Amino acid sequence: MRVAATGTGFIVERFLAALQAIDSWECRALYSRSREKAEPLADKYEIAAIHTSLASLAQDGEIDLVYIASPNSLHTEQALSMMEAGKHVICEKPLAANVSEAKKMIKKAAEQGVYLFEAITTIHLPNYRAISEMLAEIGDIKLVQCNYSQYSSRYDKFKAGEIPNVFNPQFAGGALQDINTYNFHFIAGLFNKPEEITYTANRAANGIDTSGIAVMRYSGFAAECTGAKDCAGLNFALIQGDRGWIHVENGVNGCERIHLHQNGETKTINEQTEDNLLIDELRAFQTIMNSKDIKRYDELTAHSLTVMEMLTEARMSAGIYFPADEKGDNNCG
Repeated sequence: MRVAATGTGFIVERFLAALQAIDSWECRALYSRSREKAEPLADKYEIAAIHTSLASLAQDGEIDLVYIASPNSLHTEQALSMMEAGKHVICEKPLAANVSEAKKMIKKAAEQGVYLFEAITTIHLPNYRAISEMLAEIGDIKLVQCNYSQYSSRYDKFKAGEIPNVFNPQFAGGALQDINTYNFHFIAGLFNKPEEITYTANRAANGIDTSGIAVMRYSGFAAECTGAKDCAGLNFALIQGDRGWIHVENGVNGCERIHLHQNGETKTINEQTEDNLLIDELRAFQTIMNSKDIKRYDELTAHSLTVMEMLTEARMSAGIYFPADEKGDNNCG
């Protein structure tokens, strides 16, 4: 598979490093508006081509698949242009700015006969599968808690008056769309969509959420997802049942170790072997493509759409709106 990547940020470098572990996949091109920014990565990973326009990348006949790691507001435009050119797409989380955009992307992939994947580490990790398998052991679920809080390297600049993309509503930024998205994927993959969801956020003067708590109501239990980019905290997940509880260490983005607590005893599970968390998701995508596993592909697509519905509903419940919200139907029912 001949791959290209858009952007030059840290996540792109992690992707390029992970790609080296995937047999028969090779990065052939980078896209960046600045050739100078792309050259160090291209040199380090021996990438032959650098495109400074999306049109040029779309027309590159040497590329089969494009990894998109641009600001959230650009995901849909870039993905649509690549799929229109017949290229498969792996798009960083969140898939889009809102549910309307996500539906357009999924529809375009089906029309073009290409694959569209959302890059989200959590649901492809071996330890996450282990959590799913042990849920029945803790009885009826009563409470679920997730906290992923990390002081952003860009928050000091934001407080000083700059507006980085991640704290800019024009780029569909904010804590919910960034760090809390991992929690939403964790919850949705285990329990599907809640009956009700509300989001209470700490908002800056420009309206963006720098941190917040989403509360979800399911039949028989409640879940809460905390995500923060303006403060750090203890990252974890707890799933509490009437016959035991599950503790996920260090946040759901990595699911590092899983502890099953029952009857005063603790069983610790860690089935993961890769330091680079992107490797497992890339292997999952490769397996689907190689085996033409449409059933699994459709499951992932439905899951991504569910999470996008949840994110959109939560965000709008807090009165947070993006420019993309004016362009389509964001009914999350």
